[in-house]
Order: sequence, then structure tokens, then C-alpha cells
Amino acid sequence: MYKLLIVDDEPTVRTGLRTYFNWSSYGIEVIGEADDGDVALAFVEKELPDLILSDVRMPNMDGITMAQQISARYPDVQIIFVSGHDDAEYLKSAMKVSAVDYIFKPVNLQELTEVIKKVILDLDAKRYEQRRKEEMRIKLQEGMPLLREKFLLALIGNVTPKHNLQERLVFLGLDLPVDASYWVMAISVDDLGEVTAMRSEVDRQLLWYAVLNICRELIDVHMCGYVFEHRSGEFVAILRAESEDGGSQDAANALLMLAGDIRENLERWLKIGVTIGIGDRADSLAELAHGYKQAREAVDHKWYLGKNRIITMNSLENPESEGGGGIGKFDSEHQEQLASALKAADPDKVRETLDLLFADLNRNRPDGLKYGRNVCLQIALVVGQLLMELNVQSTELESAESALWEALFEQETIGEMRQLIEIHLLSACDRIREKRIGKVANLAERVRTIIEQKYADGNLTVDAIGKEVYLTSTYVSLLFKQETGQTINEYLTQVRVERAKEMLRDHRYKFYDICYAIGYTDPSYFTKLFKKATGVTPSVYRESYV
Repeated sequence: MYKLLIVDDEPTVRTGLRTYFNWSSYGIEVIGEADDGDVALAFVEKELPDLILSDVRMPNMDGITMAQQISARYPDVQIIFVSGHDDAEYLKSAMKVSAVDYIFKPVNLQELTEVIKKVILDLDAKRYEQRRKEEMRIKLQEGMPLLREKFLLALIGNVTPKHNLQERLVFLGLDLPVDASYWVMAISVDDLGEVTAMRSEVDRQLLWYAVLNICRELIDVHMCGYVFEHRSGEFVAILRAESEDGGSQDAANALLMLAGDIRENLERWLKIGVTIGIGDRADSLAELAHGYKQAREAVDHKWYLGKNRIITMNSLENPESEGGGGIGKFDSEHQEQLASALKAADPDKVRETLDLLFADLNRNRPDGLKYGRNVCLQIALVVGQLLMELNVQSTELESAESALWEALFEQETIGEMRQLIEIHLLSACDRIREKRIGKVANLAERVRTIIEQKYADGNLTVDAIGKEVYLTSTYVSLLFKQETGQTINEYLTQVRVERAKEMLRDHRYKFYDICYAIGYTDPSYFTKLFKKATGVTPSVYRESYV
């Protein structure tokens, strides 16, 4: 409903205008009357009507003066004048300043109807436009975080806006002086495939949200700046020092303290490791793209420096200064050394050959992780070829080789690749040695033997068993399952439960002694596991043998 104020110094006119016109049919409610312009002005200040129907000539303040003051202070209020024919010229000139229309007395209802229809159309249009603008303002406010992130992404993507930059910064509410000094920090989640594989999409998004919150809180403590998600598992911080010169030792210390706190808190609260790269100082917003490139490059060096580190450009050694400028390669000499060590079934010689080879890879840093992976794949090919030549291939090693190829593409550091390759080579070495002495052991039997000997060890894990048979936990689990139909953990539980049954039948043993004796440290967990395996609790089982 629109609100109407009727202003006229004659009571009969006011009553007639209120009574003899169906205002509600046009969505109008008469909210008040005034007998003079000054009274109307006070009413407007209090109630703010949408529409005023007013006489021109009144004792204290005439309608024209009133309209001028209302229009100056409340320009959206619509004013219609009602006056005699002798005021026609006066009204026409006043219309240019303050009113939307006028009607001559005595008021003709048809004429009033046409004027009201026109005014309502105008009011509807203005209300619609106001509503649309408000909706747009709300949407813009809701989308502001996305607009800020888009702008920050542009800054590190070498597309810094050249025009109206300061105006855009003000509009987005970003405290980023154009000519200040900045640092760019790249925060990369280690073992990203493993971190994301165990989580649903909702859980992944919640995790990234938590990472952003922790980073933002720590940035507020140490420095001025912003952090945002660049891509899955990578977050970028644009940071500015509080000091005026932006390059003081205090600012550098604050930067490193911030990086350390981010790494520590993400590990403590979210149980994830991160590698943090920091570029050189950028002297303006226009240099942020170069700063990000350096920070990203620093992160990439984790392939040989290792994960969960803070890496600055200054901390990186010049690769050209190492190894006399030579480039490490897996050439025929390396192949012969490796083949010789394998044929001799000498694990120590295998490790020594790998030490030399991977030392060369570390000196070949500019080629990065891709080159290191290619070398590891070449090694796997050499091993496979040699096993075929010696006629010692096995289903076990073939499956291990297939799994190795997949696993190499999931690793982020040369150290992890080295570990995979070494396990594979030692397995091949063991196979050759067993073949040579005619004692090819069955993997499942070897695993069973280990479990039966060490089931009481609370630290006995699939990973520990894999190391004893020179296979990764993934490989040994796969092969054991294929051969027995059980997982390693299922068999371990079976052995422990059978031993528990034996001890439960002997009333000299207490429950917690039995729990500890078979490798469990939590009696409640042991009880739950025993019941799942047997259908009864340990106490019920014991009572049945009284």
C-alpha cells in the first residue's frame, strides 16, 4: 500500500477527498490530514508518505513552499496540487520545480482517477527499480568474496588491471596500496592424492575451508595480507609488511614466523603436511605475478629437498654449482652396475648403486620431478627385462611391477620414489637368490609365519610385514588377498583371537593380561573385536569353560 497525506485548509475539502474516492482500490491508504503547509511538513518528517494531495493557497505556508521543501529533502514523495482556476499559471510554473500534476477545484472524480492512475504507475516503476537495485546490492555484497578472489587471482596471473586500479581496490575493500612492497607465499598440501582420496567432496571442501581460516587468522597475527585458494590443494597468500620500507629484517622475520606457524598449526589441527614456498620481495602490485612464479618454483623443489618444509628463493642452491655442470643420467654404465648387483643377488651392492644414481639425480635439479620419475621407470624396465632373461619372473613380481608403475606417478619427492624402487629391487634380488638356491618361498606362507611369530607385537602392521618381505604394504596386501582370500589384518585378528581363546580357557590369566599378550593395548577394543569374531564376549566365552 502507498501512504497518502491530504493537505487543505478547508475541512470539507479534506473530508470530501478522503471519503468520496476509493483510494484502497488503487493500493493507497490515507494516513493523515493537515490544514496548512507547516503542519504537513512536520507530518512528513514523522510519517514520510508516498503521495501528497495538497491545496496551493493556505494561511501560514502555501503549498508551493511546502512542496519545494519536501522535494529538497524527500525527492521520492509525489505531490499533486488541487487549486482553483485562477491559480493556473502559478501552478504551471510550480510544476516544473516540485509537483507531478495538478487538478482544478471543484474536483472531478474522473480527472482525479486519471491523475492517480498515472502517479501510481510512476510510483510502481520507482518501487520496482528500488527493489531491483536493493536485490542487486545484496547480490553484489554476497558475491564480494568471489570478486575479491577473482581480482587476487588476476594479480598473481600476470593480468594486473592497468586502468582504475585504485578505484577497484577501494570498491573491493582491499587494503593493497599500489606501490607498497609485497611477498607471495604458496602453500601446497603434501600427499594431495592421499589426503583427498580418503575424503568425500563435502569433506574436502570443509578441509580447504579450515585451511583458509587457519591461514587468515595467523596472517592477522603476524602481517597484513590476504589468502585464497588457487587450485585444489594450493593456497596463495599476498602479504605486506607493517614497516614503511617493506624490506627490513623485522618484516623478513615476521614472514618466516608466519610460514612456520601455518605449517605447525595445519599439522597440529588438521593433520596435514604442507610445503611453503616464498618468492622474493615484490616492489608493487604489478610484480606479484613474478613473486608467485618464484613461490611456486620454490614449492616444486620439494621433489629433492623433501616435503613439509619452508623454501625461499634464497635458500635454494644454484644447481649449476654442483657436479661440475654435469647432468645425471641413467646410462648404460648405470644399467650394467645395476644388472651386476641383481645377478649377484647382493642387496648391499644394489643399495650402493642406487645411492650413486640418486646422488646424480639430486645434482640434476632443473629437470625436476618428471625427469626423476622417468629414470625410476627406466630402472623398473631394466629389472623386468633382467628377470625375464634369468627366467625368474613370478606372478608376485609382475603384480608388484604393475603396482610400482602406478605408485611412481603418485609420489611427490625423489626420496619416496627411491624407497619404492629400492623395495622393488630388493624383492627382485630376493627372488633371484631364492631361485638360485632352489627355495622359492610362498609369499602367503612367509606372511603367515611372520604373523604367527610376532602377533603379540602391538606395533605389528601391514607396513612392517611388507618391509620384511621387501614389498610395500599395498603390494603385499594385494598378493596375500589374491592367494588366501583374506586380508592380512583379518588373518592377524584370526591368529590373535585363537590365541586369546586358548588363554581364556586357563583361568590363571586375567582379561587385561590376555589383551596385552596378544598385541592389544585397549581391553575394550579387544572385547569388541573378540565378540565380532566369535559372537560372544571374552567373559561369556570363559564362563562356558568353567
